[in-house]
Amino acid sequence: MSTSDTCVSLVPIFKGLDHTQQLEVAGFARPLHFDAGDQVVAAGDRSRRLFVVHSGRVRVVHLSESGREHVVRVLGVGDVLGEDAFVLGRRPTHFAYADTEASMCTFDHDDLAALVARYPGIAVRMLQVQSERLANAERMLAAMSGTDVAARLAAYLLDLPSRPTPEGAEVELPMAKKDVASHLGTTPETLSRKLRELVDDGVLALHGRRGIVIRDIDALLDRSPAT
Repeated sequence: MSTSDTCVSLVPIFKGLDHTQQLEVAGFARPLHFDAGDQVVAAGDRSRRLFVVHSGRVRVVHLSESGREHVVRVLGVGDVLGEDAFVLGRRPTHFAYADTEASMCTFDHDDLAALVARYPGIAVRMLQVQSERLANAERMLAAMSGTDVAARLAAYLLDLPSRPTPEGAEVELPMAKKDVASHLGTTPETLSRKLRELVDDGVLALHGRRGIVIRDIDALLDRSPAT
């Protein structure tokens, strides 16, 4: 068996392991399959597992007291869910649903603890992932502290992974625009209007349903509260 056939090879927290070690870790993985709309994790769930997305997308949401869903993030191939519960020793605080048909690998927390004891580098990379996520959350919180949706949108786009193109830096929205709107604390109509304003100003160009080219990075930075 090759690690390319397992979830292990896809996950940053395991990539510091050599081939033999990755195969050992893969031996603890248990596969699960979810149809679109299936619940993966519930807030307060007693199950103690780390989930690794092998295919598909998983939407992580916070449910307010009024019952309104707020999209926290969307997980893709290689992303993990439940590492905060493992590191902090607490139950999940969010719900997670399969956004599409998805296959996942799961690791029982007791098995994961044994692996961390043998390969401490796994825990170090978990903490790095948590630190990066906290830094992103702090930047978004700063953007959300005001009422300027354009500033929130600019900060969000600047945090997305990008690739250079002749037109500029291209990013891809990891979720549907309605979910991006929920994540930014606004409505789909307002998000669409702000995107159109940035396009009209020559800052952005839209490619398809989720592709966005940042044509003027300085102008977008000017609109971001980080500046």
